[in-house]
Amino acid sequence: MTEDNKPSGPDLARGVSLTAFEDGKLLGHVGEEDVLLVQAGSEIFAIEPACSHYHGPLADGLVVGDTIRCPWHHACFSLRTGEATRPPALNALAVWEVTRDRDNIVVQRKRDAPKPSAAHRSASTPEKFVIIGGGAAGFAAADTLRREGFAGAITMLSNDGAMPVDRPNLSKDYLAGNAPEDWLPLRAEDYYHDAGIDLRLNTNVSAIDPQARNVTLGNGDRLPFDKLLLATGAEPVKLQIPGADQPRVHTLRSVADSRAIIKAAGTAKRALVIGASFIGLEVAASLRARKIEVHVVAPEQRPMQRVLGSEMGDFVRALHEENGVIFHLEDTVEKLEGARATLKSGGVIEADLVVVGIGVKPRLALAEQAGLAADRGVSVNEYLETSASGIFAVGDIARWPDPHSGQNIRVEHWVVAERQGQTAARNMLGKRERFDAVPFFWSQHYDVPINYVGHAESFDDIVIDGSIPGKDCLLKYRKGARVLAVASIYRDLDNLKAELGMERSRT
Repeated sequence: MTEDNKPSGPDLARGVSLTAFEDGKLLGHVGEEDVLLVQAGSEIFAIEPACSHYHGPLADGLVVGDTIRCPWHHACFSLRTGEATRPPALNALAVWEVTRDRDNIVVQRKRDAPKPSAAHRSASTPEKFVIIGGGAAGFAAADTLRREGFAGAITMLSNDGAMPVDRPNLSKDYLAGNAPEDWLPLRAEDYYHDAGIDLRLNTNVSAIDPQARNVTLGNGDRLPFDKLLLATGAEPVKLQIPGADQPRVHTLRSVADSRAIIKAAGTAKRALVIGASFIGLEVAASLRARKIEVHVVAPEQRPMQRVLGSEMGDFVRALHEENGVIFHLEDTVEKLEGARATLKSGGVIEADLVVVGIGVKPRLALAEQAGLAADRGVSVNEYLETSASGIFAVGDIARWPDPHSGQNIRVEHWVVAERQGQTAARNMLGKRERFDAVPFFWSQHYDVPINYVGHAESFDDIVIDGSIPGKDCLLKYRKGARVLAVASIYRDLDNLKAELGMERSRT
């Protein structure tokens, strides 16, 4: 072990006093492994200190009951078992045995990792569950079904050519060249075989028959189901202007899309990003990391103003400008001719790479064909079940009754999709578990993370605590006297506390 990798803090195997704890936590080590001690009520737990998602420091997290929440992306772990109880983390953390003699705490052996359920090897249940979609929600559902001990057949139908991947990475670190491609899959290929999940890639579904309980595949084959999960996700909105169908014009949704942009970036000198959406600006930041000149054209006065407000919008613009992005706001691209983009204002931008980020639309065709109730999305109840018994819908397509806002909402967030996938899986097994998680997403721009909890389709005012330009702030989005959402920069613990407060004040 090198000097740089020496474990942190005191040797917990030798014992440590409770008085050494700070805010109920203490980082130490057992042998050469870092260990976090956590006080929860009268109990002391010892757990691996880095979140299994992106290695966020749990020492800076929030203890809720006998769980701990990651400050970065709000994953949650059981302090007793190390199990990942909430996405975006999927993998459990190691835990150690703790003994206590009054105020002296000693950490002993590491517990054996729990063995994955082998229930699927049994033929005790003939049930057939089908999942349509290979994204966050579909994967989380399949994984949860096995974790919950479901022993029947699971067939996962994906029209993508890649196994389920960590999609947020496609516009962030992977696109920027800071993450290798082997970080992208949520699970390796052998996981699906070992778990008995029949993952079918490049597979289209043409129809669902709720009465006959089968789906028709693109090749005409019929696949029967006892329970069905619709997780068809969303697709990028296409640019409707002359020249938008050129090969140099890209959208970003899949691994193949990200690879194509990376390939084009290898020889590009100047890129044009159409749209100042979250994904558009994350692409802009990633392309700047590759030293490409980037121009952003968008119709709004400020980027992200509708979601984050004017002051945060000004900050996001200034941050990108500091990093060399050139904005053309309150403008649109009218046509693309070769490398030449003509703007409504009369301006012209020559660009050898164009990325369109003007939003996404939910893939609703299958649900509509099947006659499922819809309202700007597939309508589901609090259990994520559609108007057809035994058919559930989750992720970008689902509009559900949100107990915090008191409205039926649909959101396009990665973490929400994963959490809905897990809840729907348990309800496919008859658990009757309400989906009441508070929506959460994060966006990364250079070294600045923006965390957002709640959901505010509109707001009356924004209460700002701290300094937005100083990158130390918490913003509360209010409708009347009610806080609907909270955004923050480097106020991770406050953001976690806001999430907990919203959970506790559900309507």
